Amino acid sequence: MLAVLALFGWLLWSVSARQALLLLVGVGFGATLAGARFGFTTGWRHLVERRDPGGVYGQLLLLALLSAISMPMLAHFPETTAALGPPSVSLLVGAFVFGMAMQIADGCGSGTLYKAGLGVPMNMAILPLFALGSFLGSVHLNDWLALGATAPVGLVQRWGAGTALAATLAALALVALLVARWSGRPLRAGLSGRWLWGALALALLAALNLLVAGQPWGVVYGFGLWGAKAATALGLFDPAANAFWGDAGHAQRLSQTLLLDVTSITNIGILAGALWVAARRPRPSQPLSGQQWLVGMGAGFLLGYSSRLAFGCNVGAMVSGISTGSLHGWIWVPLAFAGTLVGLRVRRYFKF
Repeated sequence: MLAVLALFGWLLWSVSARQALLLLVGVGFGATLAGARFGFTTGWRHLVERRDPGGVYGQLLLLALLSAISMPMLAHFPETTAALGPPSVSLLVGAFVFGMAMQIADGCGSGTLYKAGLGVPMNMAILPLFALGSFLGSVHLNDWLALGATAPVGLVQRWGAGTALAATLAALALVALLVARWSGRPLRAGLSGRWLWGALALALLAALNLLVAGQPWGVVYGFGLWGAKAATALGLFDPAANAFWGDAGHAQRLSQTLLLDVTSITNIGILAGALWVAARRPRPSQPLSGQQWLVGMGAGFLLGYSSRLAFGCNVGAMVSGISTGSLHGWIWVPLAFAGTLVGLRVRRYFKF
């Protein structure tokens, strides 16, 4: 933690108070995810394989709480933005592939980060492949969008914060009822302590991220930026010749230090927060075969590529998308869940 405090002080002195505070928000994300073992991937897997709805209930609670904070914030503070993504062929394909890959790799975007911080070998090895996949996905994104896309739909902008929030809470309640009926465990019996406090902490941290950064919590963009910087530095990529990285906003971030990028600084914080938890409570790792390593690494690359096509992962598309009223978040969830069902079969086949 001394290194984190030193970085915080340097950011505060040399960069900006915003970036320094966002580092601490990221540390909070990492410590919460690792401490509560709040895994989006695990929650979905336990629902399917064990009929244990605790993780999904925790995620629904997180979405409800964060929506109740974020939507009024978007309405009253015009400098804040929603996590909007266009309904598109890219979204459909990306969400499905991501849902499949996250079960094979045992981690989504945030899951890969915090498990890497905990020292899980597979997730540590996946990180650079995730970044490479996210970068290549950004390079190809405009080609995918050319296959078919419509304008992003923001419910807060269309309906106002009150109506958008009511519709979101009603939809989340319907999902909770369906989960309860399928699992046989109602919300009051299925939401355990770690999922409860994890949801509360993550909702508050994500709301603080929106307030301080002016944009919702995200993970994937940071990975793609890291890959783009590495490829440009090695002379392997000309950003000016690409539609995505040639855009003025992306080009500016590419030319700046990573410490000025909102998503990168919170990603660094997640790693640090999880590392702090690991130092206090080490976790043993299960040895993997060569075949499992190969399949897992391939899934890690697909995580990065597909999440860029889908305009986010469980965090950027589901949590931030739904909580800020983006229609693409609601499209992402069923496609990613369908992919999860396939991914679980692959996971069982290779005995992960």
